[in-house]
Amino acid sequence: MKPTLRSTLLCSALVVLAGCSSSQVDPSQYSGFLKDYTRLKPAESSSGKPVMRWIDPQVKAARFTQVFIEPSQFYPKPQPTAAISPQILSQITQYYNTALKRELGAELPLAQGPGPGVLVVRPAITAVSTKTEGLKPYEVIPIALVAAAVNTAAGGRDQEVDIATEAAFLDGGNNKVIAQVVRKGTGEALENDTSKLALENVKPVLDGWASDLRKSFAKLKSESR
Repeated sequence: MKPTLRSTLLCSALVVLAGCSSSQVDPSQYSGFLKDYTRLKPAESSSGKPVMRWIDPQVKAARFTQVFIEPSQFYPKPQPTAAISPQILSQITQYYNTALKRELGAELPLAQGPGPGVLVVRPAITAVSTKTEGLKPYEVIPIALVAAAVNTAAGGRDQEVDIATEAAFLDGGNNKVIAQVVRKGTGEALENDTSKLALENVKPVLDGWASDLRKSFAKLKSESR
């Protein structure tokens, strides 16, 4: 086995056992939802959480007078599991929509669609997983197998819940991308490997993402006046 692969597998096993996965999305985990990841740089959200972010330095946020939030989606298409049901997947996107409208709607009136002066928000949930089983669109097979083996042995332990998002922000007048963000969070842990994921496990993460977007926009708007 090559040293690089061996290190990767060992790291994955240690992460599962210790429950200390990175709170920032690694470039190898990008989903492909965003068109260009090359401009993303490490940054901090308004709440001090690590994110990968890019904002067009020429953008004048103060000129946006409305915001249109496209329905959030899963990307890539998720496969429900024993722990993550189709119902909870639907609830997650619906709640994310609600949280974004609540927060960003406090800064700008909600628009019915794109147009001049409209900020378009295009969000996606790009991963939802538990340590034993879940949506793992980014894992290569060897890592998945190691994670599965470790978790089988530790099935009675709490199961960490990870969720990730990617979002693009566009000028509704010309469809130009003016900002992008990639981040992830950790929800409330499940009691064991037979527990079912519920919306309450990830609500605080979704609320935090939406709140950070509002605060970031408010700051950008005040700086561009």
